[in-house]
Amino acid sequence: MSLRFSCNSTSFPKQHQVRGNLKSSRNLDKVRNLVKTVGVPSLTSSPLESLRKGNWVKLICGASFEDVVDIRNLSLVYTLAGVDCIDCAADLAVVSAVNDGIESARDIVGLRRPWVMISVNDDEDLHFRKAEFDPEDCPLDCSRPCEIVCPASAISLNEGNSTLEVSDSTNASRVLKGGVITERCYGCGRCFPVCPYDNIRVVTYIRDTTATADLIKRNGIDAVEIHTSGRQSAFFKELWDGLGDSISHLRLIAVSLPNVGDSTISSMNTMYSIMEPNLPCFNLWQLDGRPMSGDIGRGATRESIAFAVRLAAVKDRPPGFLQLAGGTNAHTVDGLKKMGLFQTTSITKNSKDEILTASLPNALHALIGGIAYGGYARKIVGRVLSSMQSQYGVARIEDYPEHLLEALREALALVGTVKSYDPF
Repeated sequence: MSLRFSCNSTSFPKQHQVRGNLKSSRNLDKVRNLVKTVGVPSLTSSPLESLRKGNWVKLICGASFEDVVDIRNLSLVYTLAGVDCIDCAADLAVVSAVNDGIESARDIVGLRRPWVMISVNDDEDLHFRKAEFDPEDCPLDCSRPCEIVCPASAISLNEGNSTLEVSDSTNASRVLKGGVITERCYGCGRCFPVCPYDNIRVVTYIRDTTATADLIKRNGIDAVEIHTSGRQSAFFKELWDGLGDSISHLRLIAVSLPNVGDSTISSMNTMYSIMEPNLPCFNLWQLDGRPMSGDIGRGATRESIAFAVRLAAVKDRPPGFLQLAGGTNAHTVDGLKKMGLFQTTSITKNSKDEILTASLPNALHALIGGIAYGGYARKIVGRVLSSMQSQYGVARIEDYPEHLLEALREALALVGTVKSYDPF
């Protein structure tokens, strides 16, 4: 499954571009000043340095989220906020949207470029699925709980005229139109249990390995993340072997896995043994505590922190940086601090990353390299994007600096908890 969208100048109405071009440069001065005031990393800072220090921040656009307009604007905002990496779907149009957002941000302020990561899967995974239903199967009197519960505004049911003869008390023919907006659905699954008629289906897919390898060889991709259950090493090996020499183009290989209990470490060691003979770069383990739940509330981050506590204490885990995900939100850093894991360091010996950097016998590395923010990060900035689009339609956020400033403040407040930015 690979949906295609275009992200270029024709994606945005000309009136918005003209309006943006007529704005004087001082309309963006507050944005530039805010970036400089809080201390967003400069061109001299590297994402790798952030991993070592424990203040790496990754934006997860979503392995299945393919709304290129939102992705482009999210990438612009979070680049200005100083994220180290932007993770997106393994789709050419989506990758182009991310890079367009990054470069547009760097046109505003001269910041270093975050790494661009694409996500793939070795087997069925809840990050790689979509909801689907036929709206003509929905009764007209349905309360539409699916539309209400969807965090991505990916379900739209509107009343409209139809040849289907269904009359109400006014004798007017009506039918519900619309359904799932495929490019906006990222498979969170919240709509599945709330449908009172069980009309919503799950569509799962696995990213094509050959297409992924070809995509990696293009410019603009720095990292790959492999989502795996950790239980089927044969599937993992098949994907890894299928990527072939494309991995030589990368700076980072990440593996995202859930907590599978006592077998977690053995699974990690097995996967590392598969990668190690042909691993040309650094590797990272994404600890996916409670997938796609960070926008729910304080309790959602507990599983991610518990996973980190367990892994940090294990001595025989394989080499690689550790990074939190799954349930991460504004409360995650506080939770790490309470457990004594936030930016605390330990001496790491004989690990692959040290050999690749300077062949040092040992070095100080943060126990937890950083945090990835997904649903929560998209939610706080998405509110601003929705407000802008409701007023102006499809638009580049930099053409409306007042909205850009508002979105940037939201992003900085989140990223700043890890980066220790100055208050603003």
